[in-house]
Amino acid sequence: MGAASLPKHIPDGTHYIIEGRPDKAGKMRIVSRQLILPNGKQIDLGATSQGASFERPRPAVRTKRKSSRAAR
Repeated sequence: MGAASLPKHIPDGTHYIIEGRPDKAGKMRIVSRQLILPNGKQIDLGATSQGASFERPRPAVRTKRKSSRAAR
């Protein structure tokens, strides 16, 4: 099923499943995606183009800001 067969509204309780595995370089590669609707119907969305890989974003490092009220 392609995008043309997707429902206009995704009902509450729908699960979006992404399956992936690391490639040789250690990056995660998506191998399949699907929606599972509350009534049990499965809609295969396929993998991203050419099994695109992505890197997980690194968490932001918090730094302490100097208070503008200091030294009053």
